[in-house]
Amino acid sequence: MSQSRRRMLDLVNRLHSTGVQVDIDLPQIAVIGSQSAGKSSLIESISGITLPRAAGTCTRCPTECRLSYSRLPWKCIVHLRFTTDANGTPLGQSRNEIFGSTIYEKSEVEERIRRAQRAILNPGKAAKVFLEDKDGLSGEAELSFSNNCVSLQISGPDVADLSFCDLPGLIASVGQGGNTNDIKLVESLVTSYIKKPSCIILLTVACETDFENQGAHQISKAHDPEGKRTIGVLTKPDRIPLGEESNWLKFIKNEREPLENNWYCVKQPSSNDLKNNWTWQEARENEQQFFAGTAPWCELEGMYQKYLRTTNLVERLSGVLSDLIAKRLPEIQDELERSVQKTQGLLAQLPREPSKQPVNEVATLLHKFVADVVQHITGIPDEKGLIQSIRPAQERFRREIRATAPKFRSYEKKLAGTRSMPRAEFLANEDDVYSEDESAQPAASDTSTGKRKRRNSVVYVDEVFERAQRSRTRELPGNYPFVVQQGYIDECIKEWRSPAHILCKAVYNTVSDYLKRMVNRHFPTFGQGMLEHRVRILLQDHLKACLARTEERINWLLDLEDKAFSLNTHYLSDYKSKFLAYYRSARRKNNHNVIMDSINAYAPPANPTPAVSSKQAPNPVYGVSKVLSGLTEMGFNGVQANDLAKLLRTDNMEPAIEIMADVRAYFQVAYKRFSDNIPMAIDRELVCGAGRDILPLLRNGLGLNSLEAHRICKELAQENTSVANRREELVKKPQRLDEASQQLLQVSGA
Repeated sequence: MSQSRRRMLDLVNRLHSTGVQVDIDLPQIAVIGSQSAGKSSLIESISGITLPRAAGTCTRCPTECRLSYSRLPWKCIVHLRFTTDANGTPLGQSRNEIFGSTIYEKSEVEERIRRAQRAILNPGKAAKVFLEDKDGLSGEAELSFSNNCVSLQISGPDVADLSFCDLPGLIASVGQGGNTNDIKLVESLVTSYIKKPSCIILLTVACETDFENQGAHQISKAHDPEGKRTIGVLTKPDRIPLGEESNWLKFIKNEREPLENNWYCVKQPSSNDLKNNWTWQEARENEQQFFAGTAPWCELEGMYQKYLRTTNLVERLSGVLSDLIAKRLPEIQDELERSVQKTQGLLAQLPREPSKQPVNEVATLLHKFVADVVQHITGIPDEKGLIQSIRPAQERFRREIRATAPKFRSYEKKLAGTRSMPRAEFLANEDDVYSEDESAQPAASDTSTGKRKRRNSVVYVDEVFERAQRSRTRELPGNYPFVVQQGYIDECIKEWRSPAHILCKAVYNTVSDYLKRMVNRHFPTFGQGMLEHRVRILLQDHLKACLARTEERINWLLDLEDKAFSLNTHYLSDYKSKFLAYYRSARRKNNHNVIMDSINAYAPPANPTPAVSSKQAPNPVYGVSKVLSGLTEMGFNGVQANDLAKLLRTDNMEPAIEIMADVRAYFQVAYKRFSDNIPMAIDRELVCGAGRDILPLLRNGLGLNSLEAHRICKELAQENTSVANRREELVKKPQRLDEASQQLLQVSGA
């Protein structure tokens, strides 16, 4: 039984030394109690060593005692185990440091522990300072309390097989100059141990103080309400006030605050006994005499005597701990395997580890990025592609330029509201949203407010005529200077500047946002984001230069339109003929409505129409037929009904109609030219320009062609501190998990 128990305890000690307790719940005994509850004396009686004693709270960090029986001479090895850094942040791998040489005399342990605790509370200094320098024990410590612990590995012929952790005593108040936060700090430290399901709580209660006033009981009951893993220890039974002994006997009988592993009572040396340098053996003999000869303890039935004395408590603690370890072994192995799998999954989620050859990695990233940019600028078959994202702005630009067409009316201004323009059917195939009717005009953009506004510069035929008359100089009668047409053309073209620059800015924003997303897609996991930031800045400067060249090109194209010019005479002449016919037809229809309706409604009859008597009502269509018949009789063969409109009196507004047709025909040719040239210029200088020569630009801008390339790339490749720390933690975690698994396998093999 002893050999099996010793293997279990040794196993847990070795597992604790690996630091795996931060990953899984390892069985352990945690000694808790209120300040001055006799906790230190209890630990001294169990371990056989003397702990540092001073005014105030003595224990300011956890102290592990690993006790094991050995036939060899007594010895003690002191370790410092760090599981957190100076800021309290958990370390990926616990760090164990041997603190001084092996101790063979029990009298030297107290001073070594005092120095070890001082080293734990001053993580900013080297541990050897406190080991060698007497001055290291003076002055205020950096920390009030610490989660890092002092570990004592004690073995010898008089040592029991047991392992436990002494925690700082719970404090209810602090003295003058103390920190009130220490109360919560100690409680939090104690809670971090006893909240674990595999922690056996050794609850120390002093009999000299009312049970209800000792906070250690409340905190232990909060985490073990059924008392299944708590072992109670009554200390200082010699200080029970007279007449109150029976109240404490109820604990031993497990009648009050019952615990599954019962309550125990121990008697430790008094302060005077310690001053007289009592040995451990003398203390045990004195304890035996006390319980054997002092009422009411000596009067307890035999079944309760096993709950008195330190030796019985140690035996019970050792058995409970070893049983728990044996029970937990399969669960610990399963937890280790699950933890390894989880750690591997977390490692896989981290960004790729920085390359050992940062220059090559940066160069590769840039090449892939540039190739991707060129592909998107060329065009990809995706509705969210760059070219597809630009197209809506180009369509808006074309419509806005088209909306600047002059709104000529072939009727006089005084007739506005009573006359209207018919639909220009010959424009239906190329301008499906356009109508010469004012009510159907598309809207143009208002660049200042973002709202829509309509051009209201409707021009009537009499206004065109008056303007032409005012512009005449030494022309022959019936001739008018081209400056009239140029004036109307200029009024349209001056409105093209704003839509052109709006399109340019819209494309710039689209390309800029698109490139930002691409940069983020290619460089987000590299280093701390500095490469992504610098590439973005270089591309933004490059894009701004492209924008400046594009705006310069747009202004140049606008300047080209200052003078009306076109070699596209075929389309210009064709449009002029169509607009002349359109305006003349609309004017004749408005001025000679009945006659034009008759002409338009006339259809050659299949059979000659009989004569109409004078008593019949006049028939305009029949009149057209009679006129055509009469002209044929006179020898005017081949005359059609539409030709009869030429018989109408000459329109004195004909010069204005000619000017209107000139302007509209030229606008139709010029706006198509302009609505193509501007998007093409923007595409070449801005869109394509964004991807032109960017690889050498990025290499030069990042300094990859300089002698400092390696240093620069190494700095760029530096991983984010939090990611690097997380990676280091996750890399070290499998190491301690594997080491713990090896320890378990050794026990299984044995």
